[in-house]
Amino acid sequence: MGRGGKLAWSISYLVGVVAIFVGERLIGSGGARAITGVGLAVVVIATIVRALGLATASAEERTTQRLLLALRGLGLAALAFYFLQSDLASPLFGGKPLEREWPKLATALQVLWPAMLAAALLGAGFVEAAYQSMARAPKLALDRIRDALWSALGIAFALVFAFSICFVASERDKKIDLSYFRTAKPGESTRKIVGALDQPLTVSMFFPPANEVREQVNDYFTDLQKESKLLEVKSYDHAVDPVKAKELGVSGNGIVVISRGGRRELLSVGQELEAARSQLRNLDKEVQKRLMQVARPGRTVYLTSGHGERGPTPPVDTDKRLTVRDLRELLLGQGYSVKDFGAAEGLAADVPADAAIVAVIGPQKPFAPEEVASLKRYFDRGGRIFLAIDPEVGLDQADLLQPLGLKFLTTPLANDQAYWARTHAPSDHGNIATGSYSSHPAVTTLGHLGMRAPMVLLGAGALEELGKKEKPNAAITVDFPVRAHPATWNDANGNFAFDAPAETRKSWNLSAAVVKKNGTKPADEGRALVLADSDAVADGILNNLGNAYFVLDGVKWLLGDEALAGEVTSEADVPIAHTHKQDVIWFYSTIFLAPGLALGIGALVMRRRQRGGRKEAA
Repeated sequence: MGRGGKLAWSISYLVGVVAIFVGERLIGSGGARAITGVGLAVVVIATIVRALGLATASAEERTTQRLLLALRGLGLAALAFYFLQSDLASPLFGGKPLEREWPKLATALQVLWPAMLAAALLGAGFVEAAYQSMARAPKLALDRIRDALWSALGIAFALVFAFSICFVASERDKKIDLSYFRTAKPGESTRKIVGALDQPLTVSMFFPPANEVREQVNDYFTDLQKESKLLEVKSYDHAVDPVKAKELGVSGNGIVVISRGGRRELLSVGQELEAARSQLRNLDKEVQKRLMQVARPGRTVYLTSGHGERGPTPPVDTDKRLTVRDLRELLLGQGYSVKDFGAAEGLAADVPADAAIVAVIGPQKPFAPEEVASLKRYFDRGGRIFLAIDPEVGLDQADLLQPLGLKFLTTPLANDQAYWARTHAPSDHGNIATGSYSSHPAVTTLGHLGMRAPMVLLGAGALEELGKKEKPNAAITVDFPVRAHPATWNDANGNFAFDAPAETRKSWNLSAAVVKKNGTKPADEGRALVLADSDAVADGILNNLGNAYFVLDGVKWLLGDEALAGEVTSEADVPIAHTHKQDVIWFYSTIFLAPGLALGIGALVMRRRQRGGRKEAA
């Protein structure tokens, strides 16, 4: 067998290993996993052919062939170790995986097989490349082949060492902050709030002289002062100005007071720069909260209760859903008062006159006719409603949605391309992730950010507009500001897999913004914001940037403050979240594309050097 034939079998060996990878890592189960067996058969056959080739090899080539055969054997041993610790070997241990019977042995094999396989593949590749490069040489340069082998093993050992260091580092509970520190700048929303001031507002900073934190805070407010002449910034020292400090309720330095009239809010920043870093990174967020509490009039948000709605605590012990403590804190931080509103508080009679918004979050029971009539009267006279409902309950909430010109489809949605991977199981397909936003004012910030701030909905239904004949009032207009990814389908059988033609992929409506005209003034119109999943505003999920901005801008639109919507700046490090599709792209880019580019560039450089050397020799 010539060198060309031997090279073909070496390539076959590599193809077999790739087939095993596809079967085990990309497929993992089902009939298609049979590709693993095909790949293993190719690897074994390629190794046997290499062994048989020794008999016909010349004495000069026999050393190289033995070396390549040894590397093939090392690769087979690595694959054997892999299969021993995988689920395929369970029948050998009484139907139980090796990890359960001999956990230490399973762990050792899990670490050993990839190291052996890396050494085998890299070693064989480098040796084969050196061997083939001497195809026309009158004599094999064995030293060159050995050098290629040692280079390959060096790279393999370096990779093993790097992965070991990464594993040890991940297990060590020790962090070092090497990030660049910078104080947050005034964000778009904060600038709009200050620009809309109609009365003087004073910022009083209490810091000792020549203080680093004071300089950072002063730069922030000096920049913010450009938005309005009604914003006044003053500096004090608690030790020098005790009277002013007592007047504003300040007990020491490191405090910022934002006041207007008789209302004031305090913000503790600290005096030592190292300790104040966290507050300075989130300075814009904290200042905006206090500006809203001082600059905007007090408003009350009523959260309905008595129908299994989500609240700060579960309504019953059997309700294991996430609560909405984060939502209440978010509303309180924006200067709104939050009150419960059920039958005992008069829901069946009428909505209180001081209600800025009535919020219905995840009801599990239908509303009484008297309660529906109360909410309808409130909406008709210019009230504002926030409604988040769930498909899991099986209620279409037609009594609540029909007056808004909407209907709710209780079939849960799923997506196998854009979703939030929580458990890496098929059920994750029900965790809808979307960055598809319209230009509606209720999603002003999200419209600018797009997929940089995707929303996450854990089990969402879909919304549709009623037909003209079904719509209760021609003065009602409906817009859908948030839509699902086009690959989303209605999972009718709940198996988290797309089954055509019974199920349809399209951009389902996840949110609706409803307006009922009551004249020419926007302040007199009824507004409602409907969301097809209440999990999206639940604890933990609301911390996602897209979900938080949906609530912040949505509430501002409901109250007619959409002009104040905008981004809040922060210099704090946040976890990077990707959809499953993005994770796959990043994984294969870092594992294959980046190393491939590096090797390709290196090969081109070496080739140019060789050509230059030949020209000089000529």
